[in-house]
Amino acid sequence: MKPQSFLFIGRAGAGKGTQAALLGDALFKKDPSRKVLHIETGAEFRKFMQGESYTARLSKNVVEKGWLMPEFMPVYLWGRALIERYTGEEHLIFDGTPRKLLEAKVLESVFPFYSMGKPWMIYLDIHHEESSKRLSVRAIQQGRKDDDNDAVLRRKIAFENEVLPTVEFYKNDPSVAFLDIDGIGSVEEVHARIMERLRLD
Repeated sequence: MKPQSFLFIGRAGAGKGTQAALLGDALFKKDPSRKVLHIETGAEFRKFMQGESYTARLSKNVVEKGWLMPEFMPVYLWGRALIERYTGEEHLIFDGTPRKLLEAKVLESVFPFYSMGKPWMIYLDIHHEESSKRLSVRAIQQGRKDDDNDAVLRRKIAFENEVLPTVEFYKNDPSVAFLDIDGIGSVEEVHARIMERLRLD
């Protein structure tokens, strides 16, 4: 099985990280000789924000308020992860990237540079009410400040103003294989929908 690349996009709470991890497990079971590199942009941000730099402090303020970071920051984080960790042999999973349209256009340059085939773009489609419900549960379970009520409302605005145009861009982009996946249901049900649509060889 040749190395393949996958991108997960969707509202906060759509299950991107969970589904990306399940896909990684499925890929490893199907192709145990090849590792999976899972670049989780949210986790990269949280790790970065533990630092003491001026940029880390500004970033923490933006994220905790529920706004999206300026494009140069996610590009820097996932770009650094690729440069330091990608060997050209792994299956590649991006989780939560891209969000803004400019970031999406920068990310497009990755795949021809690394001589990858067409990436899979997996859009986990849930409505705002479902997103809010899931984030409320996550706020209680994980104590995340970026999941409080005000931040959730700002995330809704950011998603509709910034991320949805990116989703529409990908729907009409012939350089990706776009999958619109119903994200409502159990974790297992959503994973099954993804695997059925991917039909990995």
